Amino acid sequence: MNRRLIIFVKNLIPGAVKTRLAKDIGIMGALDVYKYLVEYTYEETKKIDVDKAVFYSEYIEIEDVFDASGAEEYELFIQKGNGLGERMSAAMDQSFDSYDKVVMIGSDCVELTDKDIEEAFAKLDDFDVVVGPAKDGGFYLLGTNKFYAELFEKKEYSHQNVLQELLDEVDDLDLKLHLMKMKNDIDTLKDLKDSDIEFEFVDDADAD
Repeated sequence: MNRRLIIFVKNLIPGAVKTRLAKDIGIMGALDVYKYLVEYTYEETKKIDVDKAVFYSEYIEIEDVFDASGAEEYELFIQKGNGLGERMSAAMDQSFDSYDKVVMIGSDCVELTDKDIEEAFAKLDDFDVVVGPAKDGGFYLLGTNKFYAELFEKKEYSHQNVLQELLDEVDDLDLKLHLMKMKNDIDTLKDLKDSDIEFEFVDDADAD
């Protein structure tokens, strides 16, 4: 059975990534954190024997970790759509033209491992939808065995009820759901302090 892993990433633009975190550690500090998260995501996903597609927010990055790995490992695309819901929907819709199982992740969760992603694919043998809930009320993973446009339509994101709205939609569609272990996305300074990330970054919050 054909499997595809979709990885959503933002381009490495100062001021455009981890904006909530940047309020506490500065724009360049937040960029350093996001670079770390992207590289962590690469290190975990390269271990998995599935087709992989990276969808960038604005343009295809040149010579980042995914591009440097070679086209045989990661296909590179640009996200299409006006909002996050439209963009995820378009990536899923495109994927199901050729694949039977699709799992989508972001690049914010330093607790997500290759084994978690393999578990998600395996669960799609018996479940219609697999969801990885995040502690902030969102989700870090979404897997399906079919394209369900309703999961993305008329949805708002970046609020604490994102996960619940998704679960309600799954229930309304009468789909069989597997809920994975709750994990922590890195969006705020508290998230960062609660994580196992250990590296130095420049705090430019007070810079001129």
